[in-house]
Amino acid sequence: MAILTISREFGSGGREIGQAVARILNYEYINKERLIGDVRASGRTWEEWGKNLDEHCPTLWEKYDWSFRGFTALLQSLILNYALNDRVVIMGRGGNFLLKDIPYALRIRVVAPIQKRIDRIMARESVDKDTAHWLSEKTDRERSCLIHLLYGKHWDEPAEYDMVFDTGIETPDEIATLVAETLSEKERYNTEAARKLLYRKARAAKIKAEILTDHSLFIPTLDVYPEGENLILRGIIHSPREHKKIEDTAKKIAGDIPLKCELHYRR
Repeated sequence: MAILTISREFGSGGREIGQAVARILNYEYINKERLIGDVRASGRTWEEWGKNLDEHCPTLWEKYDWSFRGFTALLQSLILNYALNDRVVIMGRGGNFLLKDIPYALRIRVVAPIQKRIDRIMARESVDKDTAHWLSEKTDRERSCLIHLLYGKHWDEPAEYDMVFDTGIETPDEIATLVAETLSEKERYNTEAARKLLYRKARAAKIKAEILTDHSLFIPTLDVYPEGENLILRGIIHSPREHKKIEDTAKKIAGDIPLKCELHYRR
């Protein structure tokens, strides 16, 4: 089946839409709590970093810190691994950018007028109007900042999505029904070639996460991505020992996918 990613303004009803689609189609619902639980399996330290670094605008120190780079690589790997299962609703975390070139991924954006959002936040969080307004602005600002840092994109750009919905015009239930129908139509793009592309992207992300979360390594520059039928590994390293460890790790995870290793020593 097709994959659904949902990006939403805070309090827009995107959460309710995602949960409704998951119920209608018997999809797995992947949200922040689910992903942080998965991060916990990689170590309590990563879980703590995840709670602190997810959905807030990183400081200059955090942006270049090893922990931030490692956590984001781990998060992206987890999202792509879930996407391999099909039949998933992926909430936020830049899933629409990660799956942009996957033809059977439906990427939607959910927005709403500010007053509608404030009313929904007040009811959901049991806060007053001023606090609800502050929460909506703060959460959207920090999500937008994080997405721009990770992907160099504006999260509120309509062109980055297949469909944009306004819950001030349509109800979450109406939108969920339409999205479920569109996902069924999107299934025809779930071809062998598309699945292989997603598999290569997932392997590339797993390699990157494995290397960047290794406490014994500090790689100033690292990128892993699919190119044609291959995976390309590029980075700056310090020693032959690092070169061997990184290349061996990458080859093991790549498995039957050809790997081109382009590591260079720092001068």
